[in-house]
Amino acid sequence: MAWPTLLLVPLSVLISSAIGCNKALCASDVSKCLLQELCQCRPMGSDCPCCRECMLCLGVLWEQCCGCIGLCSEQSRQQSQPASRSSVEDLPLPIPSLFRALSTVSENDQQMDWTIVSISVQEELRHRHHPQHLVLGPSKDVEPGPDPGGHATAPCTVVYFNACMSINHCKHSCESMGAAKYRWFHNACCECVGPDCRGYGSKEVGCARCNT
Repeated sequence: MAWPTLLLVPLSVLISSAIGCNKALCASDVSKCLLQELCQCRPMGSDCPCCRECMLCLGVLWEQCCGCIGLCSEQSRQQSQPASRSSVEDLPLPIPSLFRALSTVSENDQQMDWTIVSISVQEELRHRHHPQHLVLGPSKDVEPGPDPGGHATAPCTVVYFNACMSINHCKHSCESMGAAKYRWFHNACCECVGPDCRGYGSKEVGCARCNT
């Protein structure tokens, strides 16, 4: 494997040589992820085999620091704001009853620092093919079909955590509340997607204290 040879070059030199890299902000965290061998690949077209692990490692610093290791396009970073891009993933063990119970808690309950939003399935599916989201793992999107009983389709309910958080924290927080999927915006806003959603919820940022 070619990577050990690269380690002969000091990590600080590799990081500082990247164009547009904020060494003061990124050096420590990027070095940690490189030493853990989580960011040691090069994108080939749309394929980036290590981006998921590297993103989880860098957390909220991914947007500012992925350029230090050549894992994000400088041109695309300049063309769109972080809040317009997101990463989505299906969660392996959703608990629908738990999510529905938690997502009916009143937003006036100050112990719950989140915002609950319900949207129609039709509106939610219009957000599904958002061109600037990265799918982490196999997609399980389901096309809407007619309800054989003639009943109205349940709305898609999502929960936004009001504070910013890392992608790893977002994933674990959504898992703990029984969500089926999650969407992490690249400005660090976290959206947990409920079991009645057909796609990945809304592409709109809805975190009260993390909207920039």
